[in-house]
Amino acid sequence: MKRSKLGSSDLLVSEIGLGCMSLGTEEVSAIRLIHEALERDVNFLDTADLYDDGRNEAIVGKAIKGRRHDVILATKVGNRRTPGQEGTTWDPSKKYIISAVKESLTRLRTDYIDLYQLHGGTLEDPMDETIEAFEMLKQEGLIRHYGISSIRQNVVREYVSRSNIVSVMSQYSILDRRPEEEILPTLAANDISMIVRGPVAKGILSARGDQKTDNGYLEHKAAELQKIRAELQTLVHENRSMAQIAIRYVLSDPSVAVTIPGASSLDQLLHNIAAGDVTPLTEEEIAIIRDFSKAYHYADHR
Repeated sequence: MKRSKLGSSDLLVSEIGLGCMSLGTEEVSAIRLIHEALERDVNFLDTADLYDDGRNEAIVGKAIKGRRHDVILATKVGNRRTPGQEGTTWDPSKKYIISAVKESLTRLRTDYIDLYQLHGGTLEDPMDETIEAFEMLKQEGLIRHYGISSIRQNVVREYVSRSNIVSVMSQYSILDRRPEEEILPTLAANDISMIVRGPVAKGILSARGDQKTDNGYLEHKAAELQKIRAELQTLVHENRSMAQIAIRYVLSDPSVAVTIPGASSLDQLLHNIAAGDVTPLTEEEIAIIRDFSKAYHYADHR
């Protein structure tokens, strides 16, 4: 598996990681998937304290016990749960971040986190306070590096200019090319890497994706999704599936260090990992894809 340096950090991450959110709460099967990923040279695992109310972190922690040195471990913070209440509230305060990291470390069964990410962000946040918290945790050795998970260009721009983030996690796919407009060029100019989530667009860009188009995707209507799938099908051959083309597309940008397609089954996991071995897209193929797909603009949201 090819490895890339994550921004200006010393972290070398596999170009295909594992987004752990979709592993589910059945411990045995989830741990099996994580172990299978590690055996196949995947070293980047991404979770969050929000997923399954912390259960996801606990499963990841159990899975990597005795194998911590094999893993670049990433988790997220900012969505605060209040005991006895449903849902979460947004809390990027220094006090909360410093408290939450200790709980994540306990669940993950580790004494440090390789990449700690702010799980969202708005322009109204106390950014200086948030950045101060991450810098403090870094100085204390509780985290090695930090980043932000956001699709909001204005928020990303602020953190790029005001902090030492090494990565930005963002939704990015052939069906959602918003990062190409500003975020990716900004990251390239500042030695910051993108971590891509959603490269297969909720499964629409997969072999069975025609069954998932009825409700549309972002501003794409069902008919347009079917047309894009038909165009992509012309690039599929026996050694490269549509999902693998979708994964290779986002990896074609040099600022993308790793993509984290989710997997809820062994077959899905192995198929995603195999994208690391298929022939990369040529410049001509990338141009073809961009010709029949479109970049859309949406209202900013966390």
